[in-house]
Amino acid sequence: MKRLKRFNEIVEQPHQSSGDTAIQTPGVGFDSSENVIKFEEFAEHRLDGATTITHNAEEKGGDALLTYHHFKVKLPFYEEATDGKFNPKKAQSHYEDLVDELYNRGTNFEQVEFQEIMGKIEVLGELLIKSKGLI
Repeated sequence: MKRLKRFNEIVEQPHQSSGDTAIQTPGVGFDSSENVIKFEEFAEHRLDGATTITHNAEEKGGDALLTYHHFKVKLPFYEEATDGKFNPKKAQSHYEDLVDELYNRGTNFEQVEFQEIMGKIEVLGELLIKSKGLI
C-alpha cells in the first residue's frame, strides 16, 4: 500500500511475512521523511486551492462573498510562504495577536470582519503547524 504523507496518520503497509496488511505508526520501520511535501510546495498547493475558492466565491456572489472574504485574506500568507519568506516567529506573534483579538471581541464582529480574522487564524495555524519541523 501507498504510504501516507502526514506524520500523524496511521500508515498501512504489507506485512513482511504473510502479505497481510499491517498497521504501523509513522516513523517506525521506514523513513518518515520520504514522500513528505516540502513546506513551499505545501504552501503552493494551499495557495492554488485558496485562489480557486476565492475566484469561484466572488463570481457566485451573494452569501458566497463571506467565503470570498475568508479565503482572500489567506492569499498573501500563502504567497509569502511559497516565496520562501515565511518567518515562523513573526507568524506566531501575529497568530497569537489574532487569537487574542478574537477572544477579546467575542461576537462583536461584522460578518466580513469575522470571516477575515478566522481566515487569517487558519492560514497562520496551518503554516505554523507545517513549519514545526523547520524551526
